[in-house]
Amino acid sequence: MYAVIRVGTSQERVTEGQVVRVDLRSEENGAEIQFEPVLLVDGESVVAGPALKGATVTATILGEEKGPKIRALTYKAKSIQRKRWGHRQHYSTVEITKISPKA
Repeated sequence: MYAVIRVGTSQERVTEGQVVRVDLRSEENGAEIQFEPVLLVDGESVVAGPALKGATVTATILGEEKGPKIRALTYKAKSIQRKRWGHRQHYSTVEITKISPKA
């Protein structure tokens, strides 16, 4: 059985026991959180839309980590305009503990 969950502005395909990197959450390490499933697949049956009412995907927060460093430079020739900037996204690492079709 696997599920497609909504995580912030993206979607992620998950199974039980899988460790996934999601956008940074404010909850503490070890806290249980629930995600809203968009699609559930159990063998040959596929459940989506209004039939998912009450379905949940439960996960446990394992910790935080940082993504790769992104560096960029803006430059305009002949005007001595240069600007260097960087970004490093913070993520929460979660483990999917349970996928339940109905609450």
